[in-house]
Amino acid sequence: MKKYILSLVTLASVCTSCNDFEDMNNDPFAVDINKAEPEYFLNNSILGAQQDPNIAERTFVLYWKTAARQHLTTGIAGGSYDDSWTVEYWKGISEWLNNANTTIEIINEKKTIGQGKAHYDNLTQVARIWRAYLMSEFSDNFGPQPIQAFKGINPGFNSEKEVYYFILEELKDAAAKMDVSQPAPANPNAYDMVYGFKWNQWVKYANSMRMRIAMRIAEVDPGKAKTEFEAAANSNMLISTSDDNFKVKEDPGWNPLSGVMSREWNSQILSATLNNMYIGLGGVNSTDQLPAAQHTAVKAADYIGVKYDEQFSTMTNDPSAGYWLDGLPNTIDPRAYKTFYIPGDLNSPIYSLYPTYTNQATTNHGDLTFADGSKITINTVNTWNTTTIGNWGVKGQRNGLRGVIGCMPALGKQYREGKNFRIFFASWETYFLMAEAALKGWAVPMSDEAAYNKGVQDSFTYNGVSQFYGQYITSTAYNRDGTSVSYSHTTEPGATHVMKYKDPATGNLVSIDIKYPVNTIYKNGSVKNDKLTKIITQKYIANMPWLPLESWSDQRRLGLPFFENPAVETPLVNLPNLNSGNYMTNSIQNFPQRLRYPSTFRNTDQDGYAKALQLLGGQDAVLTPLWWAKH
Repeated sequence: MKKYILSLVTLASVCTSCNDFEDMNNDPFAVDINKAEPEYFLNNSILGAQQDPNIAERTFVLYWKTAARQHLTTGIAGGSYDDSWTVEYWKGISEWLNNANTTIEIINEKKTIGQGKAHYDNLTQVARIWRAYLMSEFSDNFGPQPIQAFKGINPGFNSEKEVYYFILEELKDAAAKMDVSQPAPANPNAYDMVYGFKWNQWVKYANSMRMRIAMRIAEVDPGKAKTEFEAAANSNMLISTSDDNFKVKEDPGWNPLSGVMSREWNSQILSATLNNMYIGLGGVNSTDQLPAAQHTAVKAADYIGVKYDEQFSTMTNDPSAGYWLDGLPNTIDPRAYKTFYIPGDLNSPIYSLYPTYTNQATTNHGDLTFADGSKITINTVNTWNTTTIGNWGVKGQRNGLRGVIGCMPALGKQYREGKNFRIFFASWETYFLMAEAALKGWAVPMSDEAAYNKGVQDSFTYNGVSQFYGQYITSTAYNRDGTSVSYSHTTEPGATHVMKYKDPATGNLVSIDIKYPVNTIYKNGSVKNDKLTKIITQKYIANMPWLPLESWSDQRRLGLPFFENPAVETPLVNLPNLNSGNYMTNSIQNFPQRLRYPSTFRNTDQDGYAKALQLLGGQDAVLTPLWWAKH
């Protein structure tokens, strides 16, 4: 920790003694203060936080997306971790924080020697706002952190409560001190890669971030959360349209702007969590969404698929477990087909050929092996399936479809080629936060229903499916989790619903009662279709795929949306609570709660590490809940 975020300690002497200044972006501490521009440090911080492929694959994809169930991977969702991945992320975020801190130090130093500029006061506030985000990212992952490091002293660690209180105060104060009438700097070398020195946009981001952080602590510190949230929400300066979104343009290749999901070997296959949310939600027919050529693949509304007992695990509370849908769902959330491609649908504008060094994406078939050694080949063209994560034991060995590119829906190429904008905060999140706050009875400028509807609408616009919004927002149809869209429709589904499956031996259709899952983390499993479940379900879908850390945080904070337990045909060593006798019952012990501190920190600062664990209040383990997530 000290090696990276405390290098600021020597900055003052370095800045005044170094005369050989050539490229401070290559060596940010070899600085001639007369030539240094604080914008360079700020943009280096923002640039670094885009995560080069070395960090992005491990942190964004294999940690955050996996923990948030945005794709089909067990990994940390099964309780495991990789210290080498964490070491790289720790090094990175420490450097990004250091560059944000250095921005402020350079400004203060230049003011001291008479080199201040008109926009420096605002730039200081921008750096504080951005640093607040980075601090939230740090604590959302690890927990306790030092909040005094930027002052150039040897810091002690602070509790999570102290960290989030500090973040809230920084966002409040920085927004208040921003002069939105200040012209952008005329210096052609000055650059703001997010908002182009539109100071009012930074204020909007600060206020929306303040709402996010206030809601983060709402379950453990509701009084503070309410006060902070209401002040931010009523500021009339929020991220409220797509033009306000905090986003950064990606770039193909290998650099910090490379797409965070661009590594071809990451399959990014649809998760069971998402699939159970998507199917049936909104009541929009697949035939209304797809070309006529695919209509014959669309199945009846009460058909769940072919039952393959010997190849598909059912030792999970996934309501779809055990079945293979040999076609397309009758109704599905319109964003599903815009986010994940259908296997074999090569005419789709989002069909990804990753990995391009094989023909796997266009090999749309796979084998299922039976206990007697016989095999059948399954054609996966125009089918829509996924499976649960976990350990499938022998059944997994017999299944040549599970997790195979070309056999299951996978993330569309628009998110994979480094040609998009990475979103850090979007207008839909503002509205879903507002909806949750209004539902709590907090004094905010919109009703919960109006804010909820607007969040859904903004997400539909982003995904290019606005034509379905009117039908969707009034739908009372349940998805596989037992949740509907219409905000006023809070009728609970029955315990089961009748579906039909195909017996692969006879081809006959058999009726069966399919249970809606019981989310025992949230309200002891008593509800599936209340208003908060709707809000978080829609927020989760809208945040797919850019904001997995936020989706993971909501699930840790509330137990929403419903995450199915990993399959345990064979026990999962890193999830010892989950076993063959309780796999139908959710528990926070079945889901990852944080990242472990890296070995580099443990080994180099034992006192700091001991203090961090004391403040954490538990073992340095993946399953130790953070302060705000202790249900």
